[in-house]
Amino acid sequence: MAGKHLVDQLPIGVLALQGDFREHLHVLQQLGETAVAVKTPEQLEHIAGLIIPGGESSVIDKLARLYGLAGPIRSAISGGLPVYGTCAGLIMLADTVLDAIEGQQSFGGLDIVVRRNAFGSQTDSFETDLVVPELGEVPVRAVFIRAPVVISMGPDVRALATLDDGRVVAVAQGTLMGTSFHPEITGDTRFHEYFVSRVRSSS
Repeated sequence: MAGKHLVDQLPIGVLALQGDFREHLHVLQQLGETAVAVKTPEQLEHIAGLIIPGGESSVIDKLARLYGLAGPIRSAISGGLPVYGTCAGLIMLADTVLDAIEGQQSFGGLDIVVRRNAFGSQTDSFETDLVVPELGEVPVRAVFIRAPVVISMGPDVRALATLDDGRVVAVAQGTLMGTSFHPEITGDTRFHEYFVSRVRSSS
């Protein structure tokens, strides 16, 4: 469980190629977890779970391929490594990405179709309260910044949260989960705690 880190537990990694990985590292450390910035394929072999942060999905894709991380991350996902993607990270976990730039690739793993920048530009960013039953009765304050949205889900994917209009903005499938929004910047750590609990229960 979050805050109950044991000496013999592997750390949780945060992909640190681009985006707001420092904020995720900080939240994990707040929860008492050992967190490491992942920049090399070798580091993937020594973590219990991985967070893919928000940023620019096309840049994360290019850098992951440049640094030889794309293939190993795909293999780790196939091998059952728990992974949580936020915003651009959700795009990177999606099997199908609409409105991707030419040549853009994702890691895949989540049987979903997502649309990049579904809510418009940075000036169209917004906040809202989301009901997330698995995190308790108190709504989650969610911040959407050039966020993607889940257009469709495969049969093994479950929605964790939707907007009032029914659009899906948080999903889980097996050891993978993703959110369209940025839980690392609101001070509400419940999504990170939920991911940590999933990581520890799978190890």
